[in-house]
Amino acid sequence: MIRTAFFAAAALLAAACAPQTTTGADAPMQSADASACAARGGTMQQVGRMQSWQCVVAYADAGKQCTDGDQCQGDCVVEGNSGLQSGASTAGVCQADSNRFGCRTTVDDGKAGATLCID
Repeated sequence: MIRTAFFAAAALLAAACAPQTTTGADAPMQSADASACAARGGTMQQVGRMQSWQCVVAYADAGKQCTDGDQCQGDCVVEGNSGLQSGASTAGVCQADSNRFGCRTTVDDGKAGATLCID
């Protein structure tokens, strides 16, 4: 009896460790979101700590020097945890794509904003 319970518990534990497959609305290529994303020129990508599926659109002006977000399709940023003090004079570059995850400092009117890190 104890041996049967042990094997049953081991089988349940092994099943719990099996990788889950993505099906239904969560599957990026099977959802209406994926079609809408492609229509905007984006690709469905797993992003962030949770690896959630999101539409990421690349910007044509990526890497262009800037001093304000009005000069870019996305934001004007200094990538990474720059250490810049908020309000310091600086220039940045136009962000590469619409992925909001990671660390960056926004630049508005030639001044650094707060550095924000999004998981």
